[in-house]
Amino acid sequence: MADSSNNHPKTLNFNVGVLGHVDSGKTSLARALSSTASTAAFDKNPQSRERGITLDLGFSSFNVDLPEQLREDPGGHGYDNLQFTLVDCPGHASLIRTIIGGAQIIDLMMLVVDVVKGIQTQTAECLLIGELTCPRMVVILNKTDLLPPNKRQTAIDKMTKRLHKTLENTRFKDCPVIALSAKPGGPEAPETEEPHGVPELIELLKSQTYLPHRDPGGALLMAVDHCFSIRGQGTVMTGTILQGALAVNDTVEIPALKVTKKVKSVQMFRRPVAGAMQGDRVGVCVTQFDPKLLERGVVCTPGSLHILHAAIITVRKIGYFKGSLATRAKFHITVGHETVMARVTFFGLPPGETHQTSTTDPQLPTSDPHASEPDLRPLDTPFSFDREYFHQDEYVIGQREAGGAGQDPEQWALLEFEHPVTCPTLCLVIGSKLDTDIHANVCRLAFQGRLLEGFEEKSYSETTLLRLRIYKTKHKEGQVERVTDDYTVIGRNLFKKETNLQLFVGLKVTLSTGEEGVIEGGFGQSGKFKIRVPEGLSLETKQLLSSSAKKRVKGGAKGEPAKEDDAKTDSQPICINLQFKRYVFDPHKKMVQN
Repeated sequence: MADSSNNHPKTLNFNVGVLGHVDSGKTSLARALSSTASTAAFDKNPQSRERGITLDLGFSSFNVDLPEQLREDPGGHGYDNLQFTLVDCPGHASLIRTIIGGAQIIDLMMLVVDVVKGIQTQTAECLLIGELTCPRMVVILNKTDLLPPNKRQTAIDKMTKRLHKTLENTRFKDCPVIALSAKPGGPEAPETEEPHGVPELIELLKSQTYLPHRDPGGALLMAVDHCFSIRGQGTVMTGTILQGALAVNDTVEIPALKVTKKVKSVQMFRRPVAGAMQGDRVGVCVTQFDPKLLERGVVCTPGSLHILHAAIITVRKIGYFKGSLATRAKFHITVGHETVMARVTFFGLPPGETHQTSTTDPQLPTSDPHASEPDLRPLDTPFSFDREYFHQDEYVIGQREAGGAGQDPEQWALLEFEHPVTCPTLCLVIGSKLDTDIHANVCRLAFQGRLLEGFEEKSYSETTLLRLRIYKTKHKEGQVERVTDDYTVIGRNLFKKETNLQLFVGLKVTLSTGEEGVIEGGFGQSGKFKIRVPEGLSLETKQLLSSSAKKRVKGGAKGEPAKEDDAKTDSQPICINLQFKRYVFDPHKKMVQN
């Protein structure tokens, strides 16, 4: 965003996420790189300071001259310098939700790897989050001072080769790898120890920058990560504008508090500005409220965000997740800047419908470095309440996901949240199993998708959910017991004795001999039933039934019932097939036949 006054140069803001395993040295790296720290920088959390790890998103920045490639870019004209805003994401295993929150606002990712330990579980999870949210990456091999000097270069080369092998099937294939030491001697070393390799990293970062797509249009959405009061002035919210723009005197909504506030002033890294837009890191002073009520959250154009109790998303399994994705299971769902538990129901197109996703997954971001937003192209088959869907007991692995060359079926999921969430439509959704043992060497990210429809009513299960036509198919099989006339047979073993047969009256059945019939009602008290065959039974069927009846009666004394053992001598009993479907969310549980 250009500064409104003429006294300041026009600065392009570029957000760089610093991700990596706990203790890989991310915060030391951010500190080594930064000259200006914003209010939220470098672990304000006292617990973090004691333990030496980051427990919340930290932000800091430094400015450099505008790189050559940006000067030559037609859109780069008018910018005087480049500001790198470093988003230091936490590495503590249980805080993956915070990482996902931070990853959605970054233009380039720095993946910090401990050169001695290499890729660890969380490193891989950070890599996955990067793949879903970010177009470019730089890998930093940190702590090179811990390697013996005579073996240092060999160890760096070996680790670089191993990393390139790991990345060859990801969107970050051939991404640059640089070795350095952000804090020689470790956290306890005196501050006099100079970092090694940081100037080279700054040059590398400059070479990797591009002009991010920044759109001031649309509703404002700002992710707030810190909040504090200034006596006599108001409450300051610091954060990053995810979409839209804001200006002094605008009215903004804080959905979590159900209040609107007037913008009194805006600052970008302690400099007053008239306004800011998507991608900018800002401090916004509004009329007073208690900052403890909003330590983290979102701010928006009044009325633009929705509080959802349930949602429909596109869904794609994350390949490294080894668990099953079963309907009715609960997952941690990260949507917008919130993570809540939700029950998941998977569904897809009815069998035989061949609309499929193209081999380029439309729910993943493009590899175009200028696409700072994940790709939002519509699905080949857009979701609609007007069509029918097939209920899935679990997510169906497609041919391509299983390593084959085919295409993957489109799939969706209904998410029913345990607590309401506040988010915009079409935002990224990630499902995880965060309750997995953090010491187990497994990926906890299970699936990803995009939010398509949100249910805002608390009573959605009695209203909107009834419009969702997801069905299950049911198949029951019984046998013909005997024929009563050319158009009627008696059946058995299709229903239990206690079944209310009235529910099934009028449903069509098919005999294994080919005739079609209709259930007319019960026959006696034992669950038997009468079938009307409108076209009449064929001669062959009547012969088959009369010969099997003779066999059943043969050998029985007069008046004795036929023995079941005798019935089993039938050459082949005539089967009755009943097929119907039930809509999962139909309160009347009606049986439907095409």
